[in-house]
Amino acid sequence: MAIHRLLRLLLIPAAALALSIRAGTPVTKGLSGTWTYAACYVDNADGRVLGNEYDNSTTTVESCIAYCSASNYTIAAIEYSTQCFCGDYLINGAVKAPDSDCNMACGGNSAEACGGSNRLSVYTSTGNVTALPIPTIQNTNLPGSWTYKGCLPEPSSTRMFPYELDWTTNNTVTACLNQCAAFGYPVAGLEYGEQCFCGDVSDVTANNGSFVADSECNMACSGDPIHLCGGSYTLTTYYWTGSPLYVWNTPGNTGYYEFLIGGLVVPLIATVGINNKVTFLEKGTSSNFKNTTGAYELDLSLTDNYLLAWREMHIKTDVFCSGSIILPDKGARQINVGGWSDTSTYGVRLYYPDGKPGVNGTHDWEENVNELSLQRGRWYPTAMMMPNGSILVVGGVNGAGGPPQPSLEILPKPAGGDTTITLDYLQRTNPNNLYPFLLVLPSGRFFIGYYNEARILDPVTLDTVQVLPNMPGAVNNFLAGRTYPMEGTAVLLPQHAPYTDPIEILVCGGSTLGAAIALDNCISIAPEANNPTWTLERMPSKRVMPCMVTLPDGTYMILNGAHQGVAGFGLASDPNFNAILYDPSKPVGQRFSILSNTIVARMYHSEATLLPDGRVLISGSDPETPGLPEEFRIEVYVPPYLNAGLKQPTFTIAETDWALGGQYAIQVTLFQGTTSTMQISLIAASSSTHANVMSGGRILFPAFSCSGTTCTVTAPPNAHVCPPGWHQLFVLDGPTPSHSAWVRIGGDPAGLGNWPNFPDFTLPGV
Repeated sequence: MAIHRLLRLLLIPAAALALSIRAGTPVTKGLSGTWTYAACYVDNADGRVLGNEYDNSTTTVESCIAYCSASNYTIAAIEYSTQCFCGDYLINGAVKAPDSDCNMACGGNSAEACGGSNRLSVYTSTGNVTALPIPTIQNTNLPGSWTYKGCLPEPSSTRMFPYELDWTTNNTVTACLNQCAAFGYPVAGLEYGEQCFCGDVSDVTANNGSFVADSECNMACSGDPIHLCGGSYTLTTYYWTGSPLYVWNTPGNTGYYEFLIGGLVVPLIATVGINNKVTFLEKGTSSNFKNTTGAYELDLSLTDNYLLAWREMHIKTDVFCSGSIILPDKGARQINVGGWSDTSTYGVRLYYPDGKPGVNGTHDWEENVNELSLQRGRWYPTAMMMPNGSILVVGGVNGAGGPPQPSLEILPKPAGGDTTITLDYLQRTNPNNLYPFLLVLPSGRFFIGYYNEARILDPVTLDTVQVLPNMPGAVNNFLAGRTYPMEGTAVLLPQHAPYTDPIEILVCGGSTLGAAIALDNCISIAPEANNPTWTLERMPSKRVMPCMVTLPDGTYMILNGAHQGVAGFGLASDPNFNAILYDPSKPVGQRFSILSNTIVARMYHSEATLLPDGRVLISGSDPETPGLPEEFRIEVYVPPYLNAGLKQPTFTIAETDWALGGQYAIQVTLFQGTTSTMQISLIAASSSTHANVMSGGRILFPAFSCSGTTCTVTAPPNAHVCPPGWHQLFVLDGPTPSHSAWVRIGGDPAGLGNWPNFPDFTLPGV
């Protein structure tokens, strides 16, 4: 301490030392406003008692008061003739000293006293001076189920915990613990007074952590000066000791990955057609493989014969980073919109699935940009089927390297001139809002999620009806995003007859700006509930560019992606090889199960989609990252419900074109349970690309009744609950699903089956 004081004296200007020989007196009259002299206080007995230092060789009592008052502080103090300090209270157990100890003349007025050696002349604008005690470790009145564990040194070459928050003026133990708990981290550490860290007990174990004496954690919290927040390379450490913040289930039956077939291309869009074949779209002119035709169809019944399984198809313009959905017309045509550059960005392409398992079809992709096109060029757009049967297309950019396209439009194009609508919120959040999430809500209104924001739109005017709370991001970065390029994925959670419960939306994964650390959480919200808020659940691992697949039992498989980076070529690393299952029927915090691993990296441009037999098809990966290949192999995941040794139920259905609210008979054959334990689910047809399921992964559990093995299913009541389109119908015998049958629900209200009326397009009718 003596050396410290000597160094302090050596730093004082010579002129100030000379002035200090002539002792001034406290200023008790003529001060501005309500400022008055309080007392002489001891400094540095147990640390500095006031911060916010300002040094000036011409300091006076009046100039220090003016400086502090300008920043709305209520205490001003002067030390060593020229040092001015500001604050609202004194800390570190400050005590009074005799006024005679404050005997150094001010640098700017030798008649005034400006403190002394480790003495402060203190002035107040309130008439009071609050002196807080010496800070201590906070081990009582902790939030939740937190317990103080001890003072933990940092490792020599890394950080003990992975997630750091810097709160230079407002760090408190309570705030740090609450933040860590909110994001599912059961260990919190505070360091340097202003740093909060979140992590796991496994971090302490991995870094060979060993606690030291509490005295090594000796720095006051920046937002709570009576408590300690670590020290220099030491962490005041707390553990969550109550009920676990999360439970990650590890079931004995995890299902498994298996190789299905070698591919012809590296696909970027995968779609299951009503012919039970899978169409794949690949980059066209921008492909790395110049002999590609850009489109191929896989016959799932012939995967044991590579030469017969694939049918070559053709595209005219480049579908690179476009959007796809399934139309509600009689042929369940697949529509693809947008593309990479030039006329591709305006492209509208249609494929009418034909053929059947084992028999090739003859139809191909149809496109004529001179006859049918978007009003705006769009790269990375999202498409959605609206309740009225028209198609909403939103967002994107005007081709590679082009300007943003923060607008929406409708297909078929409404009458009139330019009918696009510019969206100011997409303008503001560019470029972090590509492939926005679009979902129809049971009210008929639309949910749109973009970057880290969300809102509800009117279905007629498309104006904003309600701005929802921002989506939570990372524990240490609220600016993390959920849409491309920080790519997460979103689905609707199950709807059960009579469809009166508020629907929930689940968003999983994403990444952060800057460091591009993938997110390790899912968030959910009931957007039309009163006071909607996001619920956060921690995932078993970090994941950006995930794919999420709705399964027939109402669970969701999450797979593919990376632990680090963002979407794009060469922008991510460290593949995530693990699949997980999310079960919304379980309590919050206990919904994840850890499934099996693959050996195939599925990064940028990977897909996952549900097959009619209940397996999940997994394809693609086009990362252009050193060490990670362009991926041709196609896998399937066999979910746990197909790995329990149980025979899949069967059913027959005669009528597959359903009216809303209608009743339709099926004949079921069950091998384990009875119709009293049976379920029926309807999963909307969808396309998978860039982590986006452009049907929203919608699954409905309709009402049904059975007499013997004849069951009558009641179709959903309206196009808000169930927008018009094709669905896979599954029967579940306990947990085991049947193979699906395709049913169309709600007809084709916009007459898309007769559109576009040009001779070079094949029209299936309505």
